[in-house]
Amino acid sequence: MTDFPQPPQKPETAPAKTAEHKVNPVVEGLQTLGLSIVLALGIRTFVAEARYIPSGSMEPTLEINDRLVVEKISYHLNPPQRGDIIVFWPPDSLFPEEEQRKDAFIKRVIGLPGDTVEVRDGTVFINGMPLEEDYIKAEPDYTWGPETVPADSYLVLGDNRNSSFDSHAWEPDSFVPAENIIGKAVVRFWPISRIGGLN
Repeated sequence: MTDFPQPPQKPETAPAKTAEHKVNPVVEGLQTLGLSIVLALGIRTFVAEARYIPSGSMEPTLEINDRLVVEKISYHLNPPQRGDIIVFWPPDSLFPEEEQRKDAFIKRVIGLPGDTVEVRDGTVFINGMPLEEDYIKAEPDYTWGPETVPADSYLVLGDNRNSSFDSHAWEPDSFVPAENIIGKAVVRFWPISRIGGLN
């Protein structure tokens, strides 16, 4: 058997060494910090944010200095429901023209668009039917309505009915426009002893 000559083999070349880039730790730290800030601002603007309770208007459900997570996505998919606790910018008419609104409000959604709401005899009536509420601090001692909630608006009341600056006390605009709603309060994360969802 005859051996056929093999074609000459090319010598293997060593892989080229890639230049190692040394990253300045200060620059790397600034990049990480910048990215963290951008992500935090993006999350706070579009997804969720933390809020604290400055007053007793939502007692006993929420107490002063409770810390909450407010999520901002669900209302882009579905409208608020009766019983939701929402954070919102109050109507502009509540403030003088020279005074800018500074703080958002937190209240419970009671009246939906098209509902006729009335408060009398210590009870809230929705379209003539009494609303069962086991979350309020005390029965309301005032009379209000009946009034019909406009389209794309909501009537809100504090759970501490007799100590809450809410729809029943606002003049001339008693309702929250849908565009003023920031988000839905979903979880209390402080104090530790009261951590949990808000139903």
